[in-house]
Amino acid sequence: MLCMVFGQLTSRDSMRDLMLSLEAHQPKYYHLGFGPTVSRRNLGKANEKRSYKIFEEFAYVLIEEARKSCYKTDFEVNVDGNVYALDSTTIDLCLSVFWWADFRKNKGGIKLHTLYDVKTSIPSFLHISKANVHDVNILDLIPYETGSFYVVDKAYIDFRRLHQLHGQGSFFVTRAKDNMRFKRMYSKPIDKTTGVKYDQIGKLETYYPKKDYPDKLHRIKYYDKESKNEFVF
Repeated sequence: MLCMVFGQLTSRDSMRDLMLSLEAHQPKYYHLGFGPTVSRRNLGKANEKRSYKIFEEFAYVLIEEARKSCYKTDFEVNVDGNVYALDSTTIDLCLSVFWWADFRKNKGGIKLHTLYDVKTSIPSFLHISKANVHDVNILDLIPYETGSFYVVDKAYIDFRRLHQLHGQGSFFVTRAKDNMRFKRMYSKPIDKTTGVKYDQIGKLETYYPKKDYPDKLHRIKYYDKESKNEFVF
């Protein structure tokens, strides 16, 4: 554990790089708590056989401490709950080395799903999956907070899952798909100087989406002056 923390804090790129850095401090091994010797074989065996969960749980403890100490009052939007952005990135891997990370016929990779706390600029949830896992499946794993807002893109539109999020007292914001059929029930007053063109309350019309999400929804159209584009959320 101490060796891995040392490697992270000193930005080591590989186990060989880590060992070279540690060997420079060999007279200090005892005082650093490493024991009499540190070998690459011992580290490799530990990484292979010991559970990763100790690092995962420790990381979440550090993340929580960092979020508590961050300055939040400069956030531009005045909301009581936390604001999260959810997205993923695919990390390409060499199949000859990472044979378990099969993605396509001649390509390997993993996908890193990140729930980003916008107020503190710190990730609050991380999940690594195979690269061929669809983003929407991660909605089943996120620990939702009552009163918090979750901003997602179109890849996460699954009305059954979004309704479960809504049922836990949370809120979501996403771009509307072009083929979404929405029946307006009434409109709310708006200030057009803010760029908002309409704020409507209504329900979904299509059979399966309506069945998965029977409650009311907001539909907001916004005009962005900088890009001169309109967006529907």
